[in-house]
Amino acid sequence: MRFSVALVLSALALTRPRLALGATDAASSAQFASAKALITGHRSTNIFPNIPGQPPLPSPSQAATGGLNTSNIQGDILIGMKKNQELFFFFEINNPALFKAVLGEFIEPFITTTTQLLNVDTQPIVALNVAFTQIGLTTLNVTDNLNDTKFTNGQLVDVPNLGDPGTTNWVPQFTQDNIHGLFLIASDQLQFVDAAVTVIEFLFGSSMTEIYSLQGNVRPGNETGHEHFGFLDGISQPAVTGFGTPLPGQAIVDPGIILLGEEGDTQIRPSWATDGAFLAFRQLKQLVPEFDQYVEDNAPVVENLTVQEWTDLFGARMVGRWKSGAPVDLNPLFDNPAQGANAQENNNFNFTHPGFNFTTDQFHCPFDAHIRKTHPRADLNAPTHFIVRAGIPYGPEVSAQEAASSTTTTERGLAFVAYQSQIANGFAFLQQKWANNPNFIFNKNDTDPGFDPIIGANMGQERFMTGMDIDNFNVTINLPFDFVVSRGGSYLFSPSISALKTVIAA
Repeated sequence: MRFSVALVLSALALTRPRLALGATDAASSAQFASAKALITGHRSTNIFPNIPGQPPLPSPSQAATGGLNTSNIQGDILIGMKKNQELFFFFEINNPALFKAVLGEFIEPFITTTTQLLNVDTQPIVALNVAFTQIGLTTLNVTDNLNDTKFTNGQLVDVPNLGDPGTTNWVPQFTQDNIHGLFLIASDQLQFVDAAVTVIEFLFGSSMTEIYSLQGNVRPGNETGHEHFGFLDGISQPAVTGFGTPLPGQAIVDPGIILLGEEGDTQIRPSWATDGAFLAFRQLKQLVPEFDQYVEDNAPVVENLTVQEWTDLFGARMVGRWKSGAPVDLNPLFDNPAQGANAQENNNFNFTHPGFNFTTDQFHCPFDAHIRKTHPRADLNAPTHFIVRAGIPYGPEVSAQEAASSTTTTERGLAFVAYQSQIANGFAFLQQKWANNPNFIFNKNDTDPGFDPIIGANMGQERFMTGMDIDNFNVTINLPFDFVVSRGGSYLFSPSISALKTVIAA
């Protein structure tokens, strides 16, 4: 289908009378034409940054023989955390009929599939996906039950289960009920993202209103792929059966753990929901100067190590990885940057070691380290509690003044995105049942290991952790405040391409 600007403009005329093409309209049309030209066509360079240590994407031929219809799956769902620039554009639908009409013409030229992203020759200038809240689907008269209570009720209702201290710290727009959908707009340059916004706003016009937006950006230089605390991110993605070849130690999950209607999805869904996924979005503010100061002030002294070495070790044990991405389980005293950058090695562990008692061994990795709390591997072997993470950092680098004062003055953090087929078994489970649960991990000699020190939350109250002192695992260390502060979020559904065409825009 060729994109018909004339059809869309005639649809816009239904609600925006155009008596004459005045200067403002001419300027707007010129801006649209320029922006559309900027993002039209395919690229010669990869849209994704090269981040050693993150699992590589499958080749188009591998994906084609894997059994999944990657041409029907929106590109962000299986790709994961591989972006340079990404804008999260939340909107309200004002005119459902007009919105549907524009969306129907918008899908084929602009909404990006997984297949497109696997080959530089087919990658668009801008990768653009769309998702809808339950209120948004209802507004569009899509009323089938997707059979996910958390999605139906929305994230605001889920606040007591997520450990947030109410909505005190939430962005106000997330506390209202007028977010109907989200455009995810990603590219390798900010100018292309901005151009895509111009195209969206011009074409959809008065059919929708922007409610809130958040600009994400990969960190610069050697910090590319690292979140703001400095640790390489996006390493422990699961391998989805039918999408690529698993790496050593990588968890293998049925596609229905991520995609609705596929093998492994145990819920009853409307047929059109197949190949869609639920999107959990969270804006997570990171108090980086305060975290750095806490690590420096509280790092246990370790004999035969320098102050810097035992400080780095403390931070690494809190996360479960060194900043390079190397797991502490394989490198319990010193970083191994070469291993951190090697996707064949940096996940090849499961917390078991010959000669060490699995119920007591915290020398290799604390029971409550972040990566162990959220992916317990041999501790539990839970095949259903997996997500594909597709977030990106937001905000500027820490300034010299912030570092000197150990105080955050400009917000930065992670635009967290998780895809799954059941929110209650995916993101919400990981946050509530594992990260926020001081009794987990179970079946260890330490019956109260503590909270996940990075993302664990206790409704704003003090937390604690154990196992961090490599010379005395019974020492309890208090966490007087949260290093990661929830600024709110939303639960959405990312439909398949066929669902967008035949149901959402119909």
